[in-house]
Amino acid sequence: MRRVYLDNNATTPLLPEVKQEVIEFLDIYGNASSLHKFGKESRLRIEKVREKISEYIGAKKNEIYFTSGASEANNLVLKGVSSCGKTCCPGKESNPHIITTVVEHPSVLNTCKCLEGLGVEVTYLKVDSDGRISLEELEKSIKTNTSLISVMFANNEIGTIQPIREIGLIAKKHNIKFHTDAVQVFAKENINVDDLNIDFLTFSGHKFNALKGVGGLYIRSKNHVCPLIHGGHQEGMLRAGTENTIGIISMGKALEYYMEHPETEDKILKMRNDLENYILQNISDTKLNGHKEYRLKNTVNISFRFIEGESILLMLDHLGIAVSTGSACSSDSLEPSHVLKEIGLDDDMAHSSVRISLGPLTTQEEIDYVKNNIKNVIDRLRSLSPLYNEA
Repeated sequence: MRRVYLDNNATTPLLPEVKQEVIEFLDIYGNASSLHKFGKESRLRIEKVREKISEYIGAKKNEIYFTSGASEANNLVLKGVSSCGKTCCPGKESNPHIITTVVEHPSVLNTCKCLEGLGVEVTYLKVDSDGRISLEELEKSIKTNTSLISVMFANNEIGTIQPIREIGLIAKKHNIKFHTDAVQVFAKENINVDDLNIDFLTFSGHKFNALKGVGGLYIRSKNHVCPLIHGGHQEGMLRAGTENTIGIISMGKALEYYMEHPETEDKILKMRNDLENYILQNISDTKLNGHKEYRLKNTVNISFRFIEGESILLMLDHLGIAVSTGSACSSDSLEPSHVLKEIGLDDDMAHSSVRISLGPLTTQEEIDYVKNNIKNVIDRLRSLSPLYNEA
């Protein structure tokens, strides 16, 4: 059976170059904290990747910290800043205020819910029908004890990109720290933390064609964060535990690929637009979700009225085409996507949505294969739908 993978926002396959790099360096097994040659070799590789990442985002090398992924990194920022009260930072508010949004990734939303139980005050900004926040509402939400603004760079479900530079300026104006979950744009968009006034930025290797189980965090110098995992001295005393050397090496190689092939994103955008236009022009009762302009170049989220997105997913999967009905972190939930609900979709329309996300290994031939099959899939499912037949 033909296999077409179009669920790159959930996770990405290893690039051939990354796979080869991993194979070549599997024998680098020394503990990077050890002083012998085996350990020094691991340390050298890790520091080279740290430097590469810092150069990519315009940061200092010692401002990059490696973690097990973005979920851990998001927890580290939110809990680390919030717990930085009178106990470790005399003079600061013991019950800080965080501003975030209703469409964040669960690793941010659920962490904020946890913090609320510990006495932290959280404001959840609403979004418009395109998924963007109001800068005016953001500024109105700021309080004297606001310690952190956390807004994701781009949404993983609908692809909408937030006005990050403007948010950074507001945070800087009020002397508030700004964190962005940049998982979906890292390596794929130009990012400069000084230009965007970002204090904390999180990323994950498996979202840009590196190994799973490794990610990281940028922390602007002089910003204090309390550790989440205590133990050894690793990662500047901020994240204890032996570093995932092979995972970190894979991130470095993947980032190198993206930096050396800037044309990749334009190629992806062209294929995305081709598929998106075909669907909207040839299949009736469809709705594009997400901002038309400020959106990830690889993401299409469309609702197909009268049928379940899960049925579409399963029938496409039968044809070898992998797509998603929403965030991978909530794929086992029967509830409609919180993101689609927040942009105004009712339950039926939210349940009828499908997310298609392309990657650097996607080909035009694969897009043509989807175009040749998706209309037949929708037509067949609608012919079986009592809702469609009643309409």
